[in-house]
Amino acid sequence: MTETLWNRSVDHDTFRQALAVHAAGVVVITAQSEGVPAGLTATSFSSVSLEPPLVSFCVDRDSTTWPRLRAADHFAVNILTSDQAVLAARFASKGVDRFAEPTRWRPGPLGAPLLQDVSAHLVCLPHQTVDVGDHILVVGLVAEVSVRDRGLPLLYHRGRFGRFVAHP
Repeated sequence: MTETLWNRSVDHDTFRQALAVHAAGVVVITAQSEGVPAGLTATSFSSVSLEPPLVSFCVDRDSTTWPRLRAADHFAVNILTSDQAVLAARFASKGVDRFAEPTRWRPGPLGAPLLQDVSAHLVCLPHQTVDVGDHILVVGLVAEVSVRDRGLPLLYHRGRFGRFVAHP
């Protein structure tokens, strides 16, 4: 019997190579659970719906930060600027206090940490989570937005952070 396309699986390395050529915006998801701030870097952030206003991101099922984010009653999406690669790397690192100096942040109106000098903050209420493969798709209902538009976005491409360059 001939193998069909639907019965084949792509190997992990080839799949990662294909995904690496897709540039993605970079955000840091933050929340506070039992008075302790938590946060992680995400490149899977996306708008989902205008009515109601929904956004999403994915988090690895094995993330040690996810249980603290999940326990919070709301979270913030901090959209990073092109000069915040060090901040993105910090929130992607293990074994560091992500909220210690030099990270600059303040509590938001509902308590979630809001990072300083970002392009925008979106404060979200948990709307839905879905187990998808080895990740969890998190959908948030946007309750509050503040836009500062502090410049160009931080991008992630081929395993590195970079800047957006517009065509003339």
